[in-house]
Amino acid sequence: MSVSAPGREPVTELDPAYSSQDAEATAWSAAVGGMSEAEIFWLATVRPDGRPHVTPLLAVWADDALHFTTGPGERKAKNLAANPHCVLTTSTAGGNDLHVGLDVVVEGEVERVEDESTLRRLAELYVEKYGSDWRFEVRDGGFDHRGGRAIVFRVEPRRAFGFGRGESEFSQTRWTFEGEG
Repeated sequence: MSVSAPGREPVTELDPAYSSQDAEATAWSAAVGGMSEAEIFWLATVRPDGRPHVTPLLAVWADDALHFTTGPGERKAKNLAANPHCVLTTSTAGGNDLHVGLDVVVEGEVERVEDESTLRRLAELYVEKYGSDWRFEVRDGGFDHRGGRAIVFRVEPRRAFGFGRGESEFSQTRWTFEGEG
């Protein structure tokens, strides 16, 4: 199963105002590759009172979307139940190094994943990416892990941004998917 091949192709635009003179737009496939390899993501949600909430988590890329888990009683799950809009960010090689890497920002809305065959496939991807400590049992439309319950969310990008960093070149790319402006 190929989890990193893009199925939906976005409109790709380089923002020259925030890019080096000779920069080129980053290909969506490079962003997908970065998300497939990245281990830590940051999820931004909105609390019911309007205040932001940001937390690190693990995520896997499959079926043209990022997938992550959370306990049903956790703040992020409560926030997403009230407002499904969220932002996921990650960084590729170089992490926080100013001169190396690609930062990817994905905007979208969450959808619960409850289909047993999809959950089994996602559980396998977690083990492939993060190792056996992240082995989930699929049960009753979610994941069980070390006696705890986790619900699974899918975020299909609506809009995404890539911030490329190099020794002498910086770029800002926007990817917009059909129906988004």
